[in-house]
Amino acid sequence: MTTNDSILLQTPSAYDQPILKSMPLREQPAYRVTQNANACNLTELMAAVIGGQKQIEIAQELLTNFRNDIRRLYQAHPAELAKVRGINQATAVRIKAALNLGLRLNLPNEERPAINSPADAAALVQYEMGLLEKECLRVILLDRRNRVLDIVQIYEGSVSSSQVRIGEVFRPAIQRLASAIVVCHNHPSQDLSPSPDDVAVTRAMVQAGKLLDIQLLDHLVVSSHGFVSLKERGLGAL
Repeated sequence: MTTNDSILLQTPSAYDQPILKSMPLREQPAYRVTQNANACNLTELMAAVIGGQKQIEIAQELLTNFRNDIRRLYQAHPAELAKVRGINQATAVRIKAALNLGLRLNLPNEERPAINSPADAAALVQYEMGLLEKECLRVILLDRRNRVLDIVQIYEGSVSSSQVRIGEVFRPAIQRLASAIVVCHNHPSQDLSPSPDDVAVTRAMVQAGKLLDIQLLDHLVVSSHGFVSLKERGLGAL
């Protein structure tokens, strides 16, 4: 049995006697993160974020409450995290910040990256949107050189032709004087196949873009497994 596995097997049966207090320094979460964060398990990483004498017990209870699923933790509101014994609002916010910092590793280093392909656009949103439980629609606003001005969420919920108002999709682009946009929405089902509604919405956005002189470069369907470009598939008059 390895050292880090032993942490998972310990239970907070004696909650008033912190596990950390009886652990050698080399086995403590903060020390192990310092030595090699990649070798740490979820309990150790979470304990290091939580801190305090009962960090291991609290981390175990938190992970148990969310089924040891890092996606569930990411999706949870800080108020949900704060319901776990030992986690106050400040700690809940710190956990949310740590999880979101991890996602930023997948973003380009440039302050204003340029979009030269569907893959460039997908890289900006796929990792985060792929974690969402609800369908949402976001618009990447671009300047004349296809550099990113902003990424704006327009809808949360079903993205269907009957519910999407095209004016709302283009409003941020008009406000920011964007020259072009890329529309992205996720499929929580992980099925990346564009639906008839996706194609219909795309066709309507293409026509609106021509009237507004704001080009719709692409419409992407994304999930945690990948993405599909409607332009590459020749759908929606792109």
